[in-house]
Amino acid sequence: MSPPNPSLEVRGSPRDAVVTGLGFCLPGDDGPAFTAGQVWNIASRGGCCLGRNGTYYGSVDLSDGMFAERVPDIPEFFSRHFTDAHRFGLVSLVEACADAELDIIADDLGEAALLVGRGGVDSNVESYLAALRADPAHTAPLEALELFIAGGQAGTASDVAVVQGALTRTTGPCFTVACGCASGSVQLGHAQRMIAAGEIELAAVTGVDVFNRDVIRTAERLLGGARRAYEALGGEPGTLGLTPSSDAVMRPYDRRAECINYGEGAATVIVESRERAHRRGAHIYGQVLATALTRDGLANPLGADDTGAQLADAARRCLGERWQIEQVPYIHSCGHGDSAVAGVEAGAVRTLYGAAGPVLITSQDACFGHHGAPAGCLGAGLTLMMMEQGAVCPTANCEQPMDGLPFDPVPGTRTRPLDFDHALCFSYQTGGVKHAMLLGSPEAT
Repeated sequence: MSPPNPSLEVRGSPRDAVVTGLGFCLPGDDGPAFTAGQVWNIASRGGCCLGRNGTYYGSVDLSDGMFAERVPDIPEFFSRHFTDAHRFGLVSLVEACADAELDIIADDLGEAALLVGRGGVDSNVESYLAALRADPAHTAPLEALELFIAGGQAGTASDVAVVQGALTRTTGPCFTVACGCASGSVQLGHAQRMIAAGEIELAAVTGVDVFNRDVIRTAERLLGGARRAYEALGGEPGTLGLTPSSDAVMRPYDRRAECINYGEGAATVIVESRERAHRRGAHIYGQVLATALTRDGLANPLGADDTGAQLADAARRCLGERWQIEQVPYIHSCGHGDSAVAGVEAGAVRTLYGAAGPVLITSQDACFGHHGAPAGCLGAGLTLMMMEQGAVCPTANCEQPMDGLPFDPVPGTRTRPLDFDHALCFSYQTGGVKHAMLLGSPEAT
């Protein structure tokens, strides 16, 4: 363990929520991306890990051997019933703990909060169906027990939190939040507030989602048919937004954008009090300074206010009276290039910055796929790595930016030099939460 950093005794509060570890289980170049270094190598060059065998989907491809190597000694009676969501969430947790130099076996997470974000329930469906199809009168006792274990582990949105809690044996808070792509970000906000209040010293925040490809393919056909019918009735082309597709590559903020590609995976962020991190000499990536969330207030459960007014309001609430928007030259987004999403962000930027000059906004959705709950944790991790490196990652697959954007999406395949100590991260749920998170460098005030 390295000695404490003396500078932390001068700058910052003991109750600051600092990030000390990052771990992943995401699509990679030649297999899964597990470490901060592997994820940075992909994102910093705008790499795209979606196209395999002619299908554009962010597949993790985690083998049984890879899982067993990273998460050993789990009783097979439980592990054989793990879904991919379980496996991804456990791997990213273990990787984040290794990055933070925390030993799960030595009980370093014995009192930690385990906060999980889940946006989808695709991985739970098979467990539900297996129980639904079972005939109790003709089910052998051992088979019934197997069905009960599988259903208990995977039958709710708290599936990953349950197995992470068992792995760490934590006695601390352990719960799941489900609000779409904002889920991971919302949990980072909970971690920051619980640390500030002195309720906890350490939290592992994981966003994890898995999408059923058969469901996605069906949705593609349904939405494609709905669009054609709508336009045949005189509806304006493009009004229904972009449809999911596995046949073409997504291009966020690019004028050629024509579809969204989905993905799967997990990202974990270790958050602890500055006092605790300093005491054990931990490397600090940066801080979670503040978070805020709102909703557009629309009656349409799938709608969004294209002015971006509530997203801008979330950012302003996040900044409060302590910080000014002029301190924020960069915003990380989980935008996938849909014109509707780009419009919301454009409206928010115009409201926030006015004529103050172009801000940089980038998204790495096209690196790994539009994967739901992991977006907030991945976005936070990437943004803090960008601060460390003094460079902003490009928007993957953006080569010809849309006309009229009030921000620079950093097109191309190279990072943009930028020395910054504060950044915002945006995330949002369809029809629901608009979330803003303010991140800072280790000594940002």
